[in-house]
Amino acid sequence: MSYDFDLFVIGAGSGGVRAARFSAGFGARVAVAESRYLGGTCVNVGCVPKKLLVYGAHFSEDFENAKSFGWTVGAPEFDWAHLIANKNQEISRLNGIYRKLLNDSGVTLMEGHARLRGPHEVEINGQVHTAEHIMIATGGWPQIPDIPGREHAITSNEAFFLKELPKRVVVVGGGYIAVEFASIFNGMGSDVTLMYRGELFLRGFDGGVREHLRDELTKHGMTLRFNTQIEQIDKRADGTLDLTLNDGTPFNTDCVFYATGRRPMLDNLGMETVNVELDDKGFIKVDDNYQTSEPSIIAIGDIIGRVQLTPVALAEGMAVARRLFKPEQYRPVDYRHIPTAVFSLPNIGTVGLTEEEAKKGGYDVQIFESRFRPMKLTLTDNQERTLMKLVVDAKTDRVLGCHMVGPDAGEIIQSMAIAIKAGATKQIFDDTIGVHPTAAEEFVTMRTVTR
Repeated sequence: MSYDFDLFVIGAGSGGVRAARFSAGFGARVAVAESRYLGGTCVNVGCVPKKLLVYGAHFSEDFENAKSFGWTVGAPEFDWAHLIANKNQEISRLNGIYRKLLNDSGVTLMEGHARLRGPHEVEINGQVHTAEHIMIATGGWPQIPDIPGREHAITSNEAFFLKELPKRVVVVGGGYIAVEFASIFNGMGSDVTLMYRGELFLRGFDGGVREHLRDELTKHGMTLRFNTQIEQIDKRADGTLDLTLNDGTPFNTDCVFYATGRRPMLDNLGMETVNVELDDKGFIKVDDNYQTSEPSIIAIGDIIGRVQLTPVALAEGMAVARRLFKPEQYRPVDYRHIPTAVFSLPNIGTVGLTEEEAKKGGYDVQIFESRFRPMKLTLTDNQERTLMKLVVDAKTDRVLGCHMVGPDAGEIIQSMAIAIKAGATKQIFDDTIGVHPTAAEEFVTMRTVTR
């Protein structure tokens, strides 16, 4: 049968664009449909604008620390609207780059809402197109629990476009988005309360990392309330919000920001026209080749609910492009040892096994740990401390995990990830000469087993 396209991608996020561009480069006829914004969540309402806001939030601390290095500065003033305007300009520039990348690759870009019409058919803007393969890469969408008054709360989607910086913010959630935005609002001068229903945030991260960040956020003036849930939100005539908490205590704030998870974005996608199975959380089920239960339909990225990180979606998109149109270059995605960063203030960087995972996996574990004030802060009154931690297999000497909380943790952990991926031993770390004076050298100078 003859098709209009070899591959039709629904969703121009990171994974979809990567799959489309390289498939076209391999000679395939490719189309991409996008109903919102080019670049997906990461570029528009995720990683990129969030990192810009994190940079902005850190300046309040930089101005204060500068005094100890001989700088005399006036009273700093912060203009939220100016930052958001500059952020919007940068995102617009990136949208243009994504458009150019697709066009220069020979991909047909269709802007509008695409719906499946069958295993090989997609409808968009009133026209039906056929394709041998259809890829679903529509990502996720933030969700707010179904409580009375939920319409008064915001998510990350709205936070990037607030007209004014709220004076008081309640951030609800215990994942990386929650702690990142709590740090952003706190650094910019808002009175921030982070509420989480569990005992401690960042479930799944190393226990030492979680506890260290808890202590540092408290030092930075943030209020942390664990084992706490909002049961109802009521809006006053003055615009402020009254919260009813699970312990019955009243709480008033100016803004409630929810970061309590993301759902798969399958709205009005025509899923009823195809035999695509979903898991119990609503994510699309796929096999090792990202094929769904409908042989012609592929799914990658956040929509499959595996590892919801932009670089992982990129790797999945590349793997699909190679498998379909350049099989001699195909390599499956390796989900082991994926490094990640949390851009809280201070940052978290982590790769490999946590201490808890290593013990649960039956390893005879040695822990090397160091806590210290960064050199940059030694002339100041800032009492922030950095944590660096190695999890080592005592039998083989292999470094199983590497974790850090401190300035530039994400930048430093990228290099550590290469060593972990390569199977480096603690001896190799010890034999590596450090760059002095840096914080990163601590990873190769820790000699004493902590426990």
